[in-house]
This record gives sequence, structure tokens and C-alpha cells, in this order.
Amino acid sequence: MATTASASASPALHLLPTRRLRLLVPRACSSSSPTRRGLIATAAVAAAAAPLLLPGRTPAALAAEPLSEWERVGLPIDPGVVLLDIAFVPDDPSHGFLLGTRQTILETKDGGNSWFPRSIPSAEDEDFNYRFNSVSFSGKEGWIVGKPAILLHTKDAGGSWERIPLSAQLPGDMVYIQATGDQSAEMVTDEGAIYVTSNCGYNWKAAVQETVSATLNRTVSSGISGASYYTGTFNTVNRSPDGRYVAVSSRGNFYLTWEPGQLYWQPHNRAVARRIQNMGWRADGGLWLLVRGGGLFLSKGTGIVEDFEEASVQSRGFGILDVGYRSKDEAWAAGGSGVLLKTTNGGKSWVRDKAADNIPGNLYSIKFIGDNQGFVLGNDGVLLRYVG
Repeated sequence: MATTASASASPALHLLPTRRLRLLVPRACSSSSPTRRGLIATAAVAAAAAPLLLPGRTPAALAAEPLSEWERVGLPIDPGVVLLDIAFVPDDPSHGFLLGTRQTILETKDGGNSWFPRSIPSAEDEDFNYRFNSVSFSGKEGWIVGKPAILLHTKDAGGSWERIPLSAQLPGDMVYIQATGDQSAEMVTDEGAIYVTSNCGYNWKAAVQETVSATLNRTVSSGISGASYYTGTFNTVNRSPDGRYVAVSSRGNFYLTWEPGQLYWQPHNRAVARRIQNMGWRADGGLWLLVRGGGLFLSKGTGIVEDFEEASVQSRGFGILDVGYRSKDEAWAAGGSGVLLKTTNGGKSWVRDKAADNIPGNLYSIKFIGDNQGFVLGNDGVLLRYVG
């Protein structure tokens, strides 16, 4: 879960000799009035030069036309900023925050139609270029975590933010935070440490007794394929609404799960031949699994299981990077080169939304805040808003 152009002189262009072309144009008539043949030729040239527009589809109308059920939102950010997370205030669904690399925090007060940069003085005191990884709200209380290690907290829906000090011995980088109630939150690092607080972040209690590396070293003979190659960090981690986690190893050769009350992460062999790209939770409590190369699998049944079956997708060979469920039946999947897929039967079959093919970049994160509010994040500052 963890990216960062000076102009250079263009090389000289060597012009090759070209053959002189004869332009075929209607020859002027000796009389002052044009001939019928000349009028036809002139009209043909004009028609070829003009864009083909169907009745009612003016250039202005085409420019404002939405991308199917999504529309692209312009953002006031520098080129190269990678968007990482988005969240809205539950008490005010029109008020939200968008995070990214290069110390990017954007705020909206109109449901995501427009965004403006937000400055947080407590995050600008030092000479760091923070990567803000995750944001979450419960009521008016919100949290932001980033890298290098930084934790921000608000009690007034983001009107003001305070910085909360963290221990220098924190194992790994903070990649995820979830607001769980009044003064309470749950935080995860990329090494598998899970911490909970109930006093606004001033004290944190470990929910697991060891990092994933320590667990794998202790259970190296448990038969987990690829465990000996583990580099110590997650590639992705996702949380279910009831507090269960699923994480993918950095190489994608196995995955891990954790449920509240367990003392350690539980490693699992991958159920497919190709390496895992990402995993997450369906709306019905089951798991979805993405493999490198564009495959999408669904777990048989709900809960944490190791039995998966492949779904029918039209990814055109591009990798699928994330899945977001709008309801138990409707979900969207996004991936490389503007791939956007939709299912209306719980994920059994997917249809490509061709209107997103012209988006220049990868779409890598989908989040639905409610039935009618959703967003897709992509590289190069791409943000799509669900318009239904």
C-alpha cells in the first residue's frame, strides 16, 4: 500500500525529403458564379473537416457528458500525486476528505463535486513530505494516519486537527485506521501490528501479540507456501464492517486473516495458481480475491474460507486492482488502463463499462460510502464520482 520532472531539451528533428503532393481542388469557372460541380466538391471538403455530431450532441454537450454511471471530477493537485483514501463525515455526507502523496489533503463540502486544498499546520511543522494513507470518521470524530509516522485527530468533523505523538518503536508504517466509536479507533501497520485506543489515541493497546514475520517464523513448518520468502510487509489489507481483516503478502503468494479475539494472524495458502493481487470483503460477508493478470474469484459461502471459484469477467487481460460493493447484488471492479466492470448478480458475472476505456491511467481503489455515494481513485489524479 505503499510513489513518488524537469524539462529537458527535445532532440533535433531530422526532416526527411518529402514528395510534393498535388492538392485536388475544384478549378475556378471562367464565369463569376460557381458551377454545380464546384459547389458539391466544396461541400464535401467542409463536411469531411467538420466533426460528426448526431442531432442534439453539440461539442459542449459532449464535454459535459458523464462516463456512464460515473463522472470525472477535477482536482487542484500537482501532476504525479497518487490518491490513497477518501472518507466522509457520517453526520454530514456532503463533507469529506481526500488523501494522497506529497502531503495532499483535499476537502469537499458539496458531496465530492468540487474539492479544495486543506492545510493542517500541525502536519507542516517539520521538513517531511508526508504520504497520507488512510482517513476515517465516526460521528464528528476523525483520524488520519500517514508515512513517515503521523497521526492526526479531529473532534469537530475536520474543522481543526491535532497531532498525536507516536512511539518511535512502532513496528512498520501505519497504512490503515478505522474510527470505531467515541474516542476510539483501530490502527494497522504494514507489518501486521494492530492497535486499539479508547482515549483519543493517547494510549494504544496491542490486539495481536506479534508481527506477521514473527508468526511465520514460529510456524514455518505449517505448510504455508511462500512463507519463507515473506519480506515482512503487507501488499494490501482490508477490514470488514464487523472487524475482521484479510491481508495479502507482499509477494502475493499467500494471504492472512485475523478476527477480533485472535492473538495472531492466521496464514492461508492461496487457492489459485496465480499470485494474489488484492483481497477484500463482499457485502454478504464472503471474500473476493483478485489475481495478477485479471482473474477474479469469489469464496464459496461467507466468512473466512479457503475455497474459491472464478467469476466471469471481461478485463481484456488488464489486471483488476480493487472491488467495491454498492449492495449485495451490485458491485464494481476497477483495474489497469481504465478497466471498469459492473456486476448485478453478486459477482457471478461482470460486464465492462466501455465508457471508462478512455481514462488515461489505472483505477486502483473503489469506495462506496452509501448506496448513492461512491468514488473511484486512479493514478495521475483521476477521481470518478458515482452518479447512478
